[in-house]
Amino acid sequence: MVNYMDFQLTGKTALITGSSSGLGNIMAEGLAQQGVHVLLNGRNERKLQASVAEFHEKGYKATPFAFDVTNASDIAQNARRIHNEVGPLDILVNNAGVQRRHPLEDFPEEAFDEVITTNLKAAYLVSKAFVKPMIAQKAGKIVNICSLQSTLGRATITPYAASKGGLKMMTRGMATEWAGYNIQVNAIGPGYFKTEMTRALYEDGEFDRWLCQRTPANRWGNPEELIGTLLYLSSGASSFVNGQIIYVDGGITACI
Repeated sequence: MVNYMDFQLTGKTALITGSSSGLGNIMAEGLAQQGVHVLLNGRNERKLQASVAEFHEKGYKATPFAFDVTNASDIAQNARRIHNEVGPLDILVNNAGVQRRHPLEDFPEEAFDEVITTNLKAAYLVSKAFVKPMIAQKAGKIVNICSLQSTLGRATITPYAASKGGLKMMTRGMATEWAGYNIQVNAIGPGYFKTEMTRALYEDGEFDRWLCQRTPANRWGNPEELIGTLLYLSSGASSFVNGQIIYVDGGITACI
């Protein structure tokens, strides 16, 4: 009999893109705490090695894989290496992302391309490279990290909102195409969390006051509050959940 309350993740293998620091690193540690072998990814090899060393000091199983998630040949090379050295993935977390802020009428074209490529196209490239072994084993979990801006716009970050809105729809498309192979593809939409990417916002007193008043929970999120949702979407407990985006946002999308 299938255990539909199976939250057990011990022995699973997960690749988390953009996980040498920030939310990706925190989510990777959340998986590692549950016995997952986490494959940390980033472009800065020194930073990546330092992060893996910290994981090892805590007793976690972690391996670094430095590659550029916007470079198809780099991804393919590392996908082969991971398959040969580690085996097929059980969990893929497409987390890598960038933010650039400019009024849309002055938004540099190269910055626009960078945001769309890193936040949207990279998830397609990485998923494409790792999904075939999941299809062959008829099992897999893909979790895309979307955003509050997957559903809401905000001035000066229109390309970011476009990329995250696109990722929401790509999540649904992936689920539609791969659900028949027992692969669940879902997304997490973080609200406002204090990270390096949001530093300009939380250090702005006026914005900080506005956000706390605007959010029903009356506060910023703690990055660790994303882990529970990630564990659920990565486990057997979500075996019939597909193509969904769960907003972890303190209620901000629930009210006007």
